[in-house]
Amino acid sequence: MKNICNLMVFIVLLFVSCQEKPVNITEGLLTVEGGMIQGYHADGLTIFKGIPFAAPPVGNLRWKAPQPVQPWEGIRQTTDYAQGPIQGQPSEEYSEDCLYLNVWTPAKTADEKLPVLVWIYGGGFISGSTGHPGHDCEALARTDDGVILASINYRVGQLGFLALPELTAESPNHVSGNYGLMDQIAGLEWIKRNIAQFGGDPDRITIFGESAGGIAVSMLCASPQTKGLFQGAISQSGGSFGPTRPTTYPGENMKTLAQAEADGLQIMKDLGATSLDELRSMDAWKFAAIGLDGGGCWPIVDGFVIAGDQSELYTEGKFNDIPVLIGYNSDEGASFAGGWEAKQYADYTNLRYGPFADKLMEAYPYTQEDGGKQSRDLMRDAAFGWQTWKWACLQSSQGKSKVYLYYFDQHPDYPVGDAKFGSGSPHGQDVGFVFQHMDKCEQPESDKPLSVAMGKYWINFAKQGHPNGNGLPEWPAFSIKNPKVMRLTGPEPSVGDVPSQHALEVLDSYFTWRRTDEGKEWAK
Repeated sequence: MKNICNLMVFIVLLFVSCQEKPVNITEGLLTVEGGMIQGYHADGLTIFKGIPFAAPPVGNLRWKAPQPVQPWEGIRQTTDYAQGPIQGQPSEEYSEDCLYLNVWTPAKTADEKLPVLVWIYGGGFISGSTGHPGHDCEALARTDDGVILASINYRVGQLGFLALPELTAESPNHVSGNYGLMDQIAGLEWIKRNIAQFGGDPDRITIFGESAGGIAVSMLCASPQTKGLFQGAISQSGGSFGPTRPTTYPGENMKTLAQAEADGLQIMKDLGATSLDELRSMDAWKFAAIGLDGGGCWPIVDGFVIAGDQSELYTEGKFNDIPVLIGYNSDEGASFAGGWEAKQYADYTNLRYGPFADKLMEAYPYTQEDGGKQSRDLMRDAAFGWQTWKWACLQSSQGKSKVYLYYFDQHPDYPVGDAKFGSGSPHGQDVGFVFQHMDKCEQPESDKPLSVAMGKYWINFAKQGHPNGNGLPEWPAFSIKNPKVMRLTGPEPSVGDVPSQHALEVLDSYFTWRRTDEGKEWAK
């Protein structure tokens, strides 16, 4: 009997020791929500691609908040990117079944608790995917063995942002239209619950994104649905601080739920549908080309995910008070208004800004000598520069967490878009620098030191909540009393003043007026 008892004790101890043995992440076999996944190990990184974080949003789940992931049997191979969300022309690259994420981890065991950087792609909320070559996180993940990288797919276009009265009525939260943002939130919730399995720290998550991704980062920073999901945020050419407007323009893209529902009813009519069931039974590709001008394919102020006017929310202190690193590029306007002549510029400015047009054209004059650069800067600042600067001003005055502001100006020597000559860094150029994809940026080898510095700044921020260290030039926190920016210009970044400060203040007076009764009435 004694021998039997000793044998049983031995078996129990052996079982416990086996259970306590840390999982070797480098083998690429992990258990997450839904089941077991198999990734692969390559030169110090273990990589998992195409991990489902929610149920496929198809059939009756089309235009619904993301639902829990469906469990699978056996081992799921996660070695290739999943298809991106429906967009553009029919292609095998895209699918309505698109809610997947990816992880690049240098951790060997689950107890390492490494900080996490989570990428949210841009694309105007009508395109984009984590599988785009320019958004591959591997090179950035390899620059430091102390940070995990992740990226999230989310729905875009009408499948991601359609609002309808019927959809609002069936929603338990009485909202519709922000499904793409809810996908991002669901992905972040999954990461928070599961990242420890990859060696990550669920309490040290930083989100980052560019363009629509940077705008989404801004929205998530103000959303009551994201409290505690991340501890830092990086926005590249983002921000969403403009007021709602029935006819939208860059920087004034937001609509109310009622306005978005009216747009949705028109879309339903154009498609010849009379009910939500009919829309859900249609081929998903029927929605891909609708609203490619941005109309009806943008997040809305729904009172739930986006609680209200973000500028007003920040003024009232209603935001997630976390450190942020935010900025924009020197010639973003070249990507949107590069070919404008003086008359086109004047006509557009009068149409959009009405009684403020003359003041703004004085602050941002059109001149032949600079190829229209200053006039393009009005487009740059309305869409990105003012949004970012306003964010920095509001958070530094209303919050406790620090703000780090940058201005990226490593422009090429060749013409950009329709611009007559390269006179600044166009929209999106910074992405390749951050991701260490210099081979995809058409940039000379001499730009590599700046790319390396930017990667270090971003990773430092994820690790410690500020970008400084690793021998980099000191980056001061922004404040209204000390409005300094880091000028990301090679060969070495340097601290400088806010570009076009006076012009930004004139533009700020326009946005302030737009929130008055007179300004609201004028915009109808």
